[in-house]
Amino acid sequence: MEFGNGYFPWFALRVRSQCENSVAADLADKGYEWFLPRYKSRRVWSDRIKEIQLPLFPGYVFCRFDLHRRLPIVTIPGLVSIVGMGKSPIPIDDAEIAGIQAAVRSGLPSQPWPFLQIGQRVRINYGPLCDLEGILLDFRGQSRLVLSVTLLQRSVAVNMDAAWVTP
Repeated sequence: MEFGNGYFPWFALRVRSQCENSVAADLADKGYEWFLPRYKSRRVWSDRIKEIQLPLFPGYVFCRFDLHRRLPIVTIPGLVSIVGMGKSPIPIDDAEIAGIQAAVRSGLPSQPWPFLQIGQRVRINYGPLCDLEGILLDFRGQSRLVLSVTLLQRSVAVNMDAAWVTP
């Protein structure tokens, strides 16, 4: 069951807490295309400050695979389930994954953001995020583009210049 683009669809894999990296490594070992978006965060301890990378979607790893051949995936240690309705996994729209991948590749600061349904959708016309669509927000005087994965009801906010967008 290949889709029109010659690839299998993306699915969200729900994983146990702190198991995102090990599940991603197991997927890579088995030859699957996977995606684990991360962001940089500063952690302050009593004796030091450290910059670490955390998952943008804690508890989830994205993977492309044939739904009818999912047994090698569901047996990976640390994997809880394939996200869907009941026992039916639901694929994630390729455009949503492509948007998150472009935001991560751009190198612009990003962070997890609450899921938004209401707000003005905008299109980026300039800069490293050109041709992406998302929701424009103003947060503490800084413009942000919010990219969402509807199935997970999770979003990612990327700092950007408000002059790059049109409604």
